[in-house]
Amino acid sequence: MPKIVDHDERRREVMAAARRVIVRDGIDAATTRAIAKEAGYSNGVLAHYFADKDEILLSALRQSHERIRARLTAKVEGADGPLAALRELLLDNLPLDADRAQETRLEVSFWSRSLATEELAEVQRAEASDLRAAVRDLLGRAQEAGELRHGARKAGEPRGEPDDLDDLAEELLALVDGLSLHLLLYPGRLSRERAERIMLGAVERL
Repeated sequence: MPKIVDHDERRREVMAAARRVIVRDGIDAATTRAIAKEAGYSNGVLAHYFADKDEILLSALRQSHERIRARLTAKVEGADGPLAALRELLLDNLPLDADRAQETRLEVSFWSRSLATEELAEVQRAEASDLRAAVRDLLGRAQEAGELRHGARKAGEPRGEPDDLDDLAEELLALVDGLSLHLLLYPGRLSRERAERIMLGAVERL
């Protein structure tokens, strides 16, 4: 009796292997041969499921994003109000534990390659746009609920606060990216506890 092959499961195994290689050895080391070896399959098996290396990498990145999105949705839906949901969203995007550190390493590994590969760049931009939209939406809902100490700057008002909630969203996302990079690059200088405290402080100042 012929062996029944779960094709979806094999694709998931290959994508998981690609993520492990990228996180451990870097994206340049994620060749089809290295990914096949990590997955325990031959190059021919990979070719059966994926057109080329870039398709494997794209699929691995999308799979990671799907896992993150599912986790975030659960956290945000269970939050007590929009500002609490925003706090959960921002903290979840920091590499404050081993799993999120791996996710961040994977994401950052794609940045340089995305500069040279438009298809990868499009995926990165789409995901970043979704995150920005979520942050902006929660800021707007927090403002409507009276949870923010300030809102959009009105005409004629002095500067000193962000011009509007769009600026504030960009500031918060830039803080997430900066703290994430510093946690990966300078672990001796910035602890996870300190990074969490900085992020929470930024939200509390809202």
